Amino acid sequence: MVRSWLKTWMCLLVLLPASCLCAAVNPDWTTPIAPFKIAGNLYYVGSKDLASYLVVTSAGSILINSSLESSPALIQKSVAQLGFHFKDIKILLISHAHADHDAGSAEVKRLTGAKYMVMDGDVPVVESGGAKDFAYPKDLYPAVKVDRVLHDGDKVQLGGTVLVAHKTPGHTRGCTTWTMRVPVEGHPRDVVIVGSWNVNPGYRLVDRPGQPAYYPGIAADYERTFVILKGLPCDVFLGAHGAYFGMLAKLERAKAGAGESVWIDPEGYRAAVAEREQAFEAELKRQQGGG
Repeated sequence: MVRSWLKTWMCLLVLLPASCLCAAVNPDWTTPIAPFKIAGNLYYVGSKDLASYLVVTSAGSILINSSLESSPALIQKSVAQLGFHFKDIKILLISHAHADHDAGSAEVKRLTGAKYMVMDGDVPVVESGGAKDFAYPKDLYPAVKVDRVLHDGDKVQLGGTVLVAHKTPGHTRGCTTWTMRVPVEGHPRDVVIVGSWNVNPGYRLVDRPGQPAYYPGIAADYERTFVILKGLPCDVFLGAHGAYFGMLAKLERAKAGAGESVWIDPEGYRAAVAEREQAFEAELKRQQGGG
């Protein structure tokens, strides 16, 4: 059964214009919420829906997702509220090269000097400030030089913490799903931070002359992504948007006394992957039929 929060997310998704990802920014992308500890050394420092994660280690911190060009101030305040120092961020990662997840990277690098590490397929987009995006070339933001080009299966290590980069392309050529392990109430758990699994409105899965928002092999990339996602062990289900994993509802349960265990949701992960795969297959079939 598809959860109500997943249905709500899809209703929001279809409202996005095909020609511009950030033409009208969702207010939940810029609305602050109090930062919080998820488990172990993993913290949430994003907005009400745009997810940014802080991984704190003995050698400094890792930030996943710089978000909008305006977001670094919000993220910096959240880091400070948790009692950490923004300048301790040594590594900057992203889920994928769309302006709502990477447009703030230039400012984060300027303020922290962090090393920017990006999956191979997204490097041209990041370094062109969005101009080389196959779907949203007009969503421009400050270009940033990548310090380390990542490849599928690469590890990012700092202070004894290891994150693994899984290339899950389609939504972007280098969309990245991050995994790591954290203790939840004393037991080691597998964390999955989904990059994206969505076929945005206007995306072309079947090549037709003159059609934008397409790149060769995009449908095969989505198919590969769902194989990868279904194969990942997942206890703690997270993602690039809070709506992916029902964050706000889970946070209310955590505040009500459920504790860290509220983030353990392997069933929700499997259900969400299955629903998104079905949506992709339905859209592919529609386009193959001439839609």
